[in-house]
Amino acid sequence: MFSTLELDVRPGSGLGMFEIGGSLWNILDTLRSLQHCFPQVDVKYDPDTPTTPIILHLRPHLDLLFSGHHQRLHTISVRKLRDPNPPLTLTYKNAVLSSSQDALKKVRVSRMFGPTYPGDDLRYPGISFSFNDESTGDAPKGSTLHSNDRQQEVERIIISQKSPEEGPQDTLYEVTECPCMTGELCRAVVKVHEGVSLYFYPSKSEPVPVALGSSTAQDLMVDLGSPLRIHYKEDDRMTIHSRTSQPDGSEDGDYFYNYHQHGIDFLISGTTHTVKKIILHTNIPGTPLFQRYKRCPWEIEGHPEDDEDESPPRKKFFESVEEIQHFLAPGEAPPSMILNRADDEEGLRLPSSTTRLFGYDGVILEATESGQVVSVMLF
Repeated sequence: MFSTLELDVRPGSGLGMFEIGGSLWNILDTLRSLQHCFPQVDVKYDPDTPTTPIILHLRPHLDLLFSGHHQRLHTISVRKLRDPNPPLTLTYKNAVLSSSQDALKKVRVSRMFGPTYPGDDLRYPGISFSFNDESTGDAPKGSTLHSNDRQQEVERIIISQKSPEEGPQDTLYEVTECPCMTGELCRAVVKVHEGVSLYFYPSKSEPVPVALGSSTAQDLMVDLGSPLRIHYKEDDRMTIHSRTSQPDGSEDGDYFYNYHQHGIDFLISGTTHTVKKIILHTNIPGTPLFQRYKRCPWEIEGHPEDDEDESPPRKKFFESVEEIQHFLAPGEAPPSMILNRADDEEGLRLPSSTTRLFGYDGVILEATESGQVVSVMLF
């Protein structure tokens, strides 16, 4: 026996606990806590495209489409309105719009939402309704057809942002800035050897600078709030590749501030408590760290071509590792190291668990075999 799933419809804004513009990371985290309501969640994506749109199938009623670049909820599709597993009840302005016992038909949509432009679907700002043509049966032509047409049963409901232009919003467009993004990371501008400038929503907010070697743990607390996790550095396997000899235990006491909600880690010195390293995560589907971190929309800034250049060149998170390598150091790419994160997780099987590490002066790129950059580390 399934309990009824009750969701309120908000055209252009959301459905139930799902807000248009919400991040993939936040929504999947919410779904983990609602497994009694959504026991089966399928994640669909194109593994060869860094900016692939992502679809969450919440069987049997909901499909959630997320934008490719910033992984934000773009479109909500509601279907199988009368499927009883579980029963679904939709409300609009505190009135029942649809339930598993009472089919939603075109006439009720018109009564609740009012007039709209002609067409096969009923389209309103932020919401549209499509119909099952077979639900009217074989009606004769004339006025009887019009009467039966009003009894067409709704097959699918689509909720998306209200478009400034007439017609539905293109599914490949990014979600425009909306209130649910407030306080979340908009972009991170990286300067090698220096640090990162963090820009938050609202987009006109002043950036938060984090400088290597000078910003402190206290600065991070003040500017970013408490991290979701703090842990001491235990993995020192990379020190074997260090060109400088360091006495054993020289990094004892170093610790990480993990801001999973921004897609960033900071390694803090255990002695000076200043930032030693910054790691920015891209949250690529199918990789071992997918969904452990929200996507950080980083940009690596280069040097301006001349003193009058107010727009220095940048390479962004969705560009291929080959393009970014050429941007950092034109010429032959350095040899790479192979990292298999599945080695640390017993029983973990993923289509792309192996990545490559490319080291440059002040920055390390971690990339998949298909050339997508998983993370950037500054030191």
